[in-house]
Amino acid sequence: MISQGKIGVVLFNLGGPDRLEAVEPFLFNLFNDPAIIGAPTPIRYLLAKFISRRRAPIAQEIYRQLGGASPLVAETTAQARALTMLLESRGVDAHVAVAMRYWHPFADEAVSELRRAGVKEVVLLPLYPQFSTSTTASSIRDWHRAAAGLNLPSHTICCYPTHPGFIAAHKTLIEKTLGDAGVSDLSHVRFLFSAHGLPERIVKRGDPYPAQVAATVREIVQAMGGGIDAVVCYQSRVGPLKWIGPATEEELRRAGRDGKTVALIPISFVSEHSETLVELDIEYRHLAEASGVDRYLRAPTLSVAPAFIAALGDLVTDALGDRRQDHWRCPEGAVCGRTR
Repeated sequence: MISQGKIGVVLFNLGGPDRLEAVEPFLFNLFNDPAIIGAPTPIRYLLAKFISRRRAPIAQEIYRQLGGASPLVAETTAQARALTMLLESRGVDAHVAVAMRYWHPFADEAVSELRRAGVKEVVLLPLYPQFSTSTTASSIRDWHRAAAGLNLPSHTICCYPTHPGFIAAHKTLIEKTLGDAGVSDLSHVRFLFSAHGLPERIVKRGDPYPAQVAATVREIVQAMGGGIDAVVCYQSRVGPLKWIGPATEEELRRAGRDGKTVALIPISFVSEHSETLVELDIEYRHLAEASGVDRYLRAPTLSVAPAFIAALGDLVTDALGDRRQDHWRCPEGAVCGRTR
């Protein structure tokens, strides 16, 4: 049954530095997360200090290309506003807060915001459509640390990789990208569905992320009528560990050898940030051109696409109504966004 009081909704994302000076502490927070580096605390702290100091100059150059800061907080804030308006239109009195994992606004700040707003119940909504222990689980765990004294009923939405609205939003943006480029014959197009990579050791421990990414792509391909040349690939590798593949870079080179037009779709990111605006739009575009790719098209992230915001609204109201749907491998007590 949907609550009669004010509802708090928390949108979770990784976050990003808001100025160049914040790059190193942002990276330290990232690598000091036990979900990222599983070493004992003293060793992890030292490794995080070393890695963040070493990578900071490289990362600062990336953020300089974005004007000196990540756009992720602004993007997520826009999504929060759009979701608030949608929920209000459905008669739900909601306050939507943003909680970033590795830079401001942190979960502690979102807790304070919801306390001031006087909410009576909370829905936790990660902006990671596919569940991973390194993203969703880390954010939710950090929320429970920060919200230990909030003492309010809460509902956790762990994932929504095949939610119809999520799939429809992708389909619309892909078709618009092709239409704007004047591409109607899809026989020459290779669709690269690019997700953020994950170390192989995390997947071997049972992380469902690649299975959920593959499920997202299957649903989109089916929604587009099937019969397209579609490949799931992974980007943003760092460090010496073996990561899941195939790598997006290698798939771009293969598409070049095959003389294909590439339509690249960021499938695990719902907001524009450094890994889309720099890695995809600049670095991979240059690689595509150097590899002989016929044309390189990039679909935008979902951002505030109406079908996506409507899907988030459905997830919130389903969670409040305790309508539990067909489960993926989700945490105990989570409300999964999968539908049949």
